Amino acid sequence: MSSRVIPVQPFVLTVFGATGDLARRKLLPALYQRDRAGQLPERAAIVGASRQQMTPEAFVAFARSAITEYVPAGDLEDADVARFLARLTYVPVEAEGEGGWERLAALIATHTDMIRVFYLATGPALFGPICTRLGAHGIAVDGARVVVEKPLGKSLESAVALNKAIGEVFEERNVYRIDHYLGKETVQNLMALRFANTLFEPVWNNAHVDHVQITVAEDIGTAGRAGYYDTAGALRDMVQNHILQLLCLVAMEPPVSLDADAVRDEKLKVLKALQPITEANAGQLTVRGQYRAGASAGGAVPGYLEELGSSTSDTETFVALKAEIGNWRWSGVPFYLRTGKRLASRVSEIVITFRPVPHSVFDESAGALRANVLVLRLQPEEGVKLWLMIKDPGPGGMRLEHVPLDMSFASVFGVRNPDAYERLLMDVVRGNQTLFMRRDEVEAAWRWVDPILEAWRTSREPPKPYTAGTWGPAAAIALIERDGRTWSGDD
Repeated sequence: MSSRVIPVQPFVLTVFGATGDLARRKLLPALYQRDRAGQLPERAAIVGASRQQMTPEAFVAFARSAITEYVPAGDLEDADVARFLARLTYVPVEAEGEGGWERLAALIATHTDMIRVFYLATGPALFGPICTRLGAHGIAVDGARVVVEKPLGKSLESAVALNKAIGEVFEERNVYRIDHYLGKETVQNLMALRFANTLFEPVWNNAHVDHVQITVAEDIGTAGRAGYYDTAGALRDMVQNHILQLLCLVAMEPPVSLDADAVRDEKLKVLKALQPITEANAGQLTVRGQYRAGASAGGAVPGYLEELGSSTSDTETFVALKAEIGNWRWSGVPFYLRTGKRLASRVSEIVITFRPVPHSVFDESAGALRANVLVLRLQPEEGVKLWLMIKDPGPGGMRLEHVPLDMSFASVFGVRNPDAYERLLMDVVRGNQTLFMRRDEVEAAWRWVDPILEAWRTSREPPKPYTAGTWGPAAAIALIERDGRTWSGDD
């Protein structure tokens, strides 16, 4: 089976922060892969922009180094590389000054009758200044699109201010708040499983679902970003965006269509229905932790404070939450959410555990009956597993086993699985906002998260320590086990 490649219209993409880590690791390799697949039109152009003084030739060399490092060697063909690099140019620009803007405006103006996309791969403090200058210099013409990366604020107040600054230049229909988790193949398949099959939707409710778990675990530490991370923490960095977006896709009502606003309307309803976690119940419904020195990938690793170079910090590197949704479909079904750094393994997955059968017709010799479980794995290998009870083959009576129907996308479809950024970048050019967050979604998520942060500040209780290479503090295990359940996959 081969994947279909649908070309997009001619575009000129300007990447602000083009010499940074995101551009090097993700954006340039993703654009190369789309070019290699034949999706970029002949006229498509890519402009790098940052404060670094660099010639266009030096930027091309930078891009060559990036794709050589982050694109598999088997995907690097000389002709493909040469064609991609020929699309690139570079302009030094001062995000908070006037240097370089006239030159950038003149360069982009040479690409006539093309879709203009501006990707802000910078810190959020520069989003407003860059958008202001794009407007002031006439670069952000009608229909131009802007892409902004997380973090989208550090609180509701800052998120509102950030959205206002962007909205003064770009209409909401042209603002793309990117969350790369929503571009993953498994997330797309969550909607396909629910809404393209009659098997799941009738049982996708509190009458049949016992509980839901969402885990986003990393086995690495702060990877040289401890200074930034200490101003954010796991709740802001992962829960407010990635995990709540996954929760919305699991829990939302069927939209009337896959139109962007139809989908985002239903996601917004879920965010508004989340039961509040405040000072009154945060002690029972939340756990936050911070890793200490331990072992990972077969070697010793330092603790968070050592990486930070500080003797003290109240920043959490791990969060576990018990969330509930106050509506008819999900009332009484707990959603257990957890994320952290320096955990036992790198895994992101959604686990839907169904209720057990109401009555067993089998005797004890058949073995214990276990509930059906649907597992959607986002990483490291994207795929879907449905755990069922079946008979163990062979004579000698009825013996039951809990086994998975296992579908790996790579093995089933036999094609390369595009990176999430590849899909999302092309969706921006197409003008498809389905997989991007709307302004009111971002603000609704902060309305739920802010009281949790405030409850932690008020309690003054420090994060619970856990050893690097484990699954977090013991309190996170107690959070779920006191309900008679256990975290999926922990061993």
